[in-house]
Amino acid sequence: MKRWFKYVKPYMAYFIIGPLCMIVEVIGEVLMPKFLSMVINNAADSTPAFSVGIAGLMILTAVLMMLGGVGGAYFGAKASVNFAADLRQDIYKKVQSFSFANIDKFSTGSLVTRLTNDVTQLQNFVNMLLRMALRSPGMLVGALIMAITLKPNLAVILAVSIPLMAISVSFIIVKGFSLFSRMQKQVDGLNSTVQENVTNVRVVKSFVREDFEQTKFKTANRNLKEAGLKAMRTMIFVNPIMTLFMNLTTLAVLWFGGNMVIGGMDIGDLSAFITYVNQILFSLMMVTMLLMFSSRALASARRISEVLDEKLDLNDDAALCKEQVVTNGKIEFKNVNFRYYKNSEDKVLDSINLTIDPGSTVGIIGSTGSGKTTLVSLIPRLYDTDEGEVLVDGVNVKDYSLYNLREGIGMVLQKNVLFSGSIIDNLRWGSADATDEQIEAAAENAQADKFVKNFTEGYNTKLEQGGTNVSGGQKQRLCIARALLKNPRIIILDDSTSAVDTATEAQIRKAFKNELAGSTKIIIAQRITSVMEADKIVVMDNGVITGVGTHDELLKTNQEYREIYTSQTDVKEAL
Repeated sequence: MKRWFKYVKPYMAYFIIGPLCMIVEVIGEVLMPKFLSMVINNAADSTPAFSVGIAGLMILTAVLMMLGGVGGAYFGAKASVNFAADLRQDIYKKVQSFSFANIDKFSTGSLVTRLTNDVTQLQNFVNMLLRMALRSPGMLVGALIMAITLKPNLAVILAVSIPLMAISVSFIIVKGFSLFSRMQKQVDGLNSTVQENVTNVRVVKSFVREDFEQTKFKTANRNLKEAGLKAMRTMIFVNPIMTLFMNLTTLAVLWFGGNMVIGGMDIGDLSAFITYVNQILFSLMMVTMLLMFSSRALASARRISEVLDEKLDLNDDAALCKEQVVTNGKIEFKNVNFRYYKNSEDKVLDSINLTIDPGSTVGIIGSTGSGKTTLVSLIPRLYDTDEGEVLVDGVNVKDYSLYNLREGIGMVLQKNVLFSGSIIDNLRWGSADATDEQIEAAAENAQADKFVKNFTEGYNTKLEQGGTNVSGGQKQRLCIARALLKNPRIIILDDSTSAVDTATEAQIRKAFKNELAGSTKIIIAQRITSVMEADKIVVMDNGVITGVGTHDELLKTNQEYREIYTSQTDVKEAL
């Protein structure tokens, strides 16, 4: 409860005024039947003054009811919308702080559902709660008091019908909770399917897999439909049961009340009593609706709590040198071991020892799955080591603040990502304050300036989501330009020139040598020509470093490097 109060406290005024307005409406609803009974009972001998007085009182009550209802709806909406906005902001902030390992626990579709659909469920519940939490119990208590005051012997009927109705409805609500939880999981599955298909639509079309994707979507859609129908099939019994009890109770009141009218009871009192019975049963129906909403909201709240309670396996709370910044760019790996699955015996990185001098250019080469990307991911703490330590400028990366560490490192990932917006906006991710001249210089060094200027709108050209309206090579060069703008002390290129031709790649390497002379440069590549001029080349195989040296040294001493070189040069000669 303490967690949710955080989102209530800033809007406490709305949370108080809204229900109070609803109480005003409730008081009016409870008084109206009494006024009406007075009119009916005194219809034959009432004076004009009495009639005008009662009419005026009823009009005033109706106006107050209207103001109360409008006020309750207005403040309820304000409170619930603000509650949801702050909650959504906190969930997004928490997701942003997740490490790769944390994100791996939740699918992307699931996180999107929790940020949108689940928060909306809570918002609707809070809105309904504010409008009904006091209104329904208030009407129930008020109408019950008035009914008992009016005719205590007739009110005995309610003592039988209300408990029976409450037991029946509670049974359905409890059963519905687990069904709504299952339904939200199916929403996750549908969102994941849609997101994956839309993101990779080019691959789908190039492999002519539309039919397969449609079948996959149809399955996810059917699963959601069936889960929703199962939940609704259970919950649809609530209204018929409530209506049945309302009609049976009203019938009983008319039967026994009719006999009392014959015995001298005023018709106006019977009319008022029937209205109070309807109010009591209607308020119970509203409470039931609230419980129905709560069963789905509780399922959503539990899913949201799972995200907010996720323990971050990577943070800088225990950092000893939070003010430390990356200055030289020296990197050391000391006895580093790493596993993606901590209970696995197989290591992704095994006993890594490596020193990279500041300002040097280091190439990393090896077969697919040899651990190259994992190795460099430990430098900016995208993952943490299982054993051993990674040092930057002689300081353990765990002792830096995450901001200062990553601010000193530029990384062009294997999967190049651009965001929707203009090219210039994407490049300014590297430096928000970069001038147009600096942006053009970085693009020129990344060999991106020429093709950007060929676009009609140049640097103001709009990129679609994921940069799908530029080629793979153009995307790589824009990502390199973005990293260059950061002017980092350490720059890591993870196979980020694979989609450009060798001549363009040579120009990019030349620009790196001139423009980033003082920065440490780490280049992961599949092409041996990409790293053969490096100061040091690291050869990796199956998570182990098998050789370190220059191109010439490795050709003489490292069989694996020699095999890679031979295979690539043989292919060139064959071509």
